[in-house]
Amino acid sequence: MKKVHVCHASEVPSGGMRAFEVDGEPVLIANVAGRFYAIGNECTHAHSELSDGYLDENECTVECPLHNAVFSLESGDALESPAELPVPTYAVILEGESLYIELPSK
Repeated sequence: MKKVHVCHASEVPSGGMRAFEVDGEPVLIANVAGRFYAIGNECTHAHSELSDGYLDENECTVECPLHNAVFSLESGDALESPAELPVPTYAVILEGESLYIELPSK
């Protein structure tokens, strides 16, 4: 695994999410009550950006803005159709104010 800097924690406020391109990968960082999650930012159904969708902090999910597919921020699993395939998830490392994720080595 390769540890890659993404942003400062303050760039993703509590209850918010933001898109980043990290080492060529589209990544969504979400902040749920101070806990950070990183998943692939591309819906596996319609290839839209999940960061344009809706964050549900109570369920710890993100909903795609196009066809309402829902993905778990914890596991990446597709929880509601029309998506069937999961999105990738990445381990998040917080060091001071810096957020890093672990990407598979290429």
